[in-house]
Amino acid sequence: MTSPIVSIAYHSGYGHTAVIAEAVQRGAKEAGAVVNLIAVGEITDAQWGQLDASDAIVFGSPTYMGTAAAAFHGFAEASSERWFGQAWKDKLAAGFTNSASKAGDKQSTLQYFATLASQHGMHWIALGLPGGWNSSQGSENDLNRLGFFLGAAAQSNADQGTEGVTASDIATAEALGRRVADAAATWAAGRTARAA
Repeated sequence: MTSPIVSIAYHSGYGHTAVIAEAVQRGAKEAGAVVNLIAVGEITDAQWGQLDASDAIVFGSPTYMGTAAAAFHGFAEASSERWFGQAWKDKLAAGFTNSASKAGDKQSTLQYFATLASQHGMHWIALGLPGGWNSSQGSENDLNRLGFFLGAAAQSNADQGTEGVTASDIATAEALGRRVADAAATWAAGRTARAA
């Protein structure tokens, strides 16, 4: 069986979201996927082709003013060319975001990603982890410490560089990458079995 192809289409304003994107990439590779890491602010024609050839696309952006960054919105609008040809229909999709605040309206960005995926006819993959840090026994070191379920959410202090991205948020993003890769492998195997 061939390895599934997972592409991570992301924008990072100050580097924090890039750290999360790289964690998703590691997790997907650990689960056996071929992974393309695509910074959407400078996307090339060849990278659009990689997205078209992917089994799954993971969308990522910091949350600015309650939604994804402008650079990501530009990419999403440009993806309408794919919509016209239904190039991404029935691919898998997932998402991640980061903000300085613990909540920071990150849910709005994850919902935006899910809506974008739905408009393309894609199938959304949720994070698949229980909420962490929600009891007296929990801590900020828990996976999914911020308690988001639609996708992976990270928090990075505004006055710190990329060294401030927490280990638990990185591990949560790795878990998302593994989940997407596993789902993509299952999806591809099912298509092969059905075709046979």
